[in-house]
Order: sequence, then structure tokens, then C-alpha cells
Amino acid sequence: QVQLVESGGGLVQAGGSLRLSCAASGRTFSSYVMGWFRQAPGKEREFVAAINRSGGSTRYADSVKGRFTISRDNAKNTVYLQMNSLKPEDTAVYYCAADLRVGITSTSSNMYDYWGQGTQVTVSS
Repeated sequence: QVQLVESGGGLVQAGGSLRLSCAASGRTFSSYVMGWFRQAPGKEREFVAAINRSGGSTRYADSVKGRFTISRDNAKNTVYLQMNSLKPEDTAVYYCAADLRVGITSTSSNMYDYWGQGTQVTVSS
């Protein structure tokens, strides 16, 4: 069983920045591929970013490329999402997710086994 706890969400003005954190339980965090997804009201959950086990490979949705950065600290069992140049359309609940099986930076939520409870990000115009 893996537990994921997100933090760092909040209210920010357009153009501002936030850093989300996701702390994971378990002794084998370095073996998890980690991802961030988001879900806005009335919309489906969508892929934001993913990072491989070592942190050497990342993947981003086109909508956040160049503005968001995913990173991880395996010593701290934590994955981060640095969000810069935020836009009102980034408003959503952000979830981190762990893939223990597939091992690739998938954009599909079906490939992830465990999910956090989510943290709200609101960007005002």
C-alpha cells in the first residue's frame, strides 16, 4: 500500500507561481514512476506531467510545457510540481499518482496505481 499526500495548493494571481509537493509512503519510492494530473470542475481528469524513477526523464502536457517543471527527491520520498506563469485555465484540483507496475512516464491515468487526495489550485485573473 502506498499513501500519497499532496500539499502546496492555494490561490494565486495570474502570472504567479506555486510549488506542489507530494510525499509518498513506502520504502521503494525510487521504483515508482510519478505523475501529476488535474481535474477542473465539469471536466475530465487530465495529464499534467510525469517523471521516471531516477528523475532523468520527464514528460509534459502541451498546455503546461515551458511553464511547469516536475522533479523528485528520492531521498525524501517526494515529487514536486513547480508551476510558473500560472493562468486562470490552470485552476483545478491537482493529484499526484504513483505507477508501480508499468515503469514508463505514461499520460494515461489508467497506468497509475495509487492516487493522492488532491490539492486545490485557483488562479485568479
